[in-house]
Amino acid sequence: MTKRIFRSICFVALTVFLASVVFIMGVLYEYFSNTEQAQLKMQTSLAAQGVMHAGIAYFHDFEVTNYRITWIDADGNILYDSQSDAAEMENHLEREEVQEALAKGYGESRRYSATLMERSFYSAQKLTDGTILRLSISQNSILTLLFGMVQPICIIFAIALILSVVLAERVSKKIVKPLNEIDLSNPLSHEEYDELSPFLRRIDHQQKELRAQQTKLLQKENELDTIIGSMKEGMVLLSPKGKIISINPAARRLLNAGADCIGDDMLSLCRNLDLQEILSQALQGRQGEIVIQLQGESYQIDADPIASENIVKGAALFFFNVTEKEKAEQMRREFTANVSHELKTPLHSISGYAELLKNDMVKENDRIPFAKKIYDEAQRMVRLVEDIISLSHLDEGALDMRREDVDLYELAQRAMQSLEPQASAADITLELLGTPILFNGIARLLYSMVYNLCDNAVKYNHEHGKVTVTIRKEDHEAVLSVEDTGIGIPPEHQERIFERFYRVDKSHSKAVGGTGLGLSIVKHAAKVHHAKIEVKSAVGKGTTVIVALPVKA
Repeated sequence: MTKRIFRSICFVALTVFLASVVFIMGVLYEYFSNTEQAQLKMQTSLAAQGVMHAGIAYFHDFEVTNYRITWIDADGNILYDSQSDAAEMENHLEREEVQEALAKGYGESRRYSATLMERSFYSAQKLTDGTILRLSISQNSILTLLFGMVQPICIIFAIALILSVVLAERVSKKIVKPLNEIDLSNPLSHEEYDELSPFLRRIDHQQKELRAQQTKLLQKENELDTIIGSMKEGMVLLSPKGKIISINPAARRLLNAGADCIGDDMLSLCRNLDLQEILSQALQGRQGEIVIQLQGESYQIDADPIASENIVKGAALFFFNVTEKEKAEQMRREFTANVSHELKTPLHSISGYAELLKNDMVKENDRIPFAKKIYDEAQRMVRLVEDIISLSHLDEGALDMRREDVDLYELAQRAMQSLEPQASAADITLELLGTPILFNGIARLLYSMVYNLCDNAVKYNHEHGKVTVTIRKEDHEAVLSVEDTGIGIPPEHQERIFERFYRVDKSHSKAVGGTGLGLSIVKHAAKVHHAKIEVKSAVGKGTTVIVALPVKA
């Protein structure tokens, strides 16, 4: 802007200067021309007086340097000329000044030379005898005058140019300075130019709108950052070239990326060919999905294109942890297979025994043992189905079961009484320690939990072993502890014993019977009551299972 003002001022100054020079030269030239014409008229009048008194003798010994005198008769013939031979001169009757003098008594005219470099002034007066006396004088034209004054004009032009440049620079800076000093955050505080008031008011209005929009954008950005930052799932936004534009903390932790990874290539963080393929598809406008292993867990990666007006502007990667989902799916498959196996075995036994009885291939004395076998296998199937139903109910949260105050000590006492025949048959001592503690829970599930823990402690114990059940209160927890002196559980199996149908020693498990769902029921019952389970075991020395039930204050 300063340069434009500077150039404009210089252009105007020089234009005004040149126009002034032309105008002044023209005015002065016309003024001096009129003055010279008036002087020529006066000289013509004086010369006419002399000619009328002296006649042709007036021109004898008459020396004229600046003027040209011509005496013309009424027919236009030259009687005398101060510069040329009168006999050789053409007739002047048609000359403008001569015609005007014959008509009015006085006439004058101005004519340029053929080269336009000289102009002649003519003044003619009619004498009393009818002749015409004409005086003329030559004057340089304005072009000749300008050519003659080129040097002084150039000097003046140079001076004017320098002054214009200096003054234009100062004036332009002075004009622009208040504009540069406008406070855009508070434009109405500037009152240097009244002409700028509408402009400043508009800026102030736009500044207010921009601040409001900026506040909204920052708020939305903070909300988006908060949402993205608190996501458990990883999210990465990529440019059309696969460069990282944005990455949330979950994805950074998952990919072991630093805070300065913005702008890096995605494949430099995860060199996986399948990821590279779905990323390439996403940048071409197609969705993709894969499951890969990251940090020892399974992650499903969804690659979605980001398009605007049918043009792909980038891609978004979402990382979902599907480890638990895969484990659940695996457990479901194992559960289905185990249920099929567990049902198939007793069914085969029942079918076999029934077929023998049907074909009358059993001795009379063996019919009762065969019937007992069929009954035992059928009861095993019943228990298995009941346990499966119980687990399904627990999976749904057992929301329809009624909660009530239950005495855990009395509950453990009843469970141990139910197991007394089984323990006596195996020569195992049952002992209950502790004090009565009231706990608000589902009596049926709590009983099932105590019964299954004690049942396992009896089944997997040594002969002449011991099972000790303790009920005690610690801080805000009711603690149930079941300790046995049995075979123990190897460390590598301790985390899996609560899985459905999982058996540490399959041969021993089949010998002692059971459905393989007891500890799974214990785990789900504890989960319903928000309890924590801890297992302490040593091979050959026994196992202790501790269940901590939270008691409301």
